[in-house]
Amino acid sequence: MARRNPEHTLLLQQLRHVADGLAQTFAPFCEVVLHDLRDPKHTVLAIHNGLSGREPGEPATALGRARILDPEYPQVIANYANQFADGRQAKSTSIGIKDSEGRYVAALCLNVDLTLFSGFQTALAQFAAVDAHTPAGESLDPDGAERLRRRIDAFAARLATTPRALKAADRRALLKELREAGLLDVRRAMDTIAAHLGVSRASVYSYAK
Repeated sequence: MARRNPEHTLLLQQLRHVADGLAQTFAPFCEVVLHDLRDPKHTVLAIHNGLSGREPGEPATALGRARILDPEYPQVIANYANQFADGRQAKSTSIGIKDSEGRYVAALCLNVDLTLFSGFQTALAQFAAVDAHTPAGESLDPDGAERLRRRIDAFAARLATTPRALKAADRRALLKELREAGLLDVRRAMDTIAAHLGVSRASVYSYAK
């Protein structure tokens, strides 16, 4: 029987809310399980998005038993390979919760069903596949546009940001640099810059003044 302790009771009450919030955020792909490690025979206190088929009141897993026996057991074990009872592949993360004396009281576990994501990955790979043969001279990219985009990316990287996050002063400095490098003479340069910065063509002209 779990020992009654006000601190433990408060911890578990708060963790119930955390588990519920995580479950709602990542439904339906992620099972969230709250374990009460004070009671090894009935550790499953709450379970959301029940992908594993388990129920509240079930005993501790091997990982839970290891934490119960060893307070020095790692507190966070993230993204380890796992498997549901029906063979579906899963990715799991287990977070141990200690009390003020350093003893494990609870564990919050997340089990992600990888089945659907594997299907997405296969579909995306098929969609992104291209024929290696390209007709001679065929390109949808104006001459020099890629060189222009690379220069913009490099400028943003020096400021530890992204092209679309550049401030107005930074954009004016960028246009000055591009002009000095002769890149504003690239065909449709203003269109390329506007698209890459996520601003209007008129804005680019104003930065270039």
